[in-house]
Amino acid sequence: TEGIRAVLDFAFGPAQLHRIQAAIMPRNVRSLRVIEKLGFRREGYAERYLQIAGKWEDHILFARTREEHPMSEHVRHEDALA
Repeated sequence: TEGIRAVLDFAFGPAQLHRIQAAIMPRNVRSLRVIEKLGFRREGYAERYLQIAGKWEDHILFARTREEHPMSEHVRHEDALA
């Protein structure tokens, strides 16, 4: 969770990205918990989204935009300098 939070701070801070997406297989309960804990919004369900090891796997789609991400004071300061 902390690692992904750091990636989000970088993505929405110095990298100035607007949107981050995640696609997670429904049976990957741990990843689903992490992404939901970080405030990602569920956007949909993609049937047969990716072929993994010869099998088409469904995925739940999540997203978060810059406006939804609470920036730390350090990241806001870096944005102001850019």
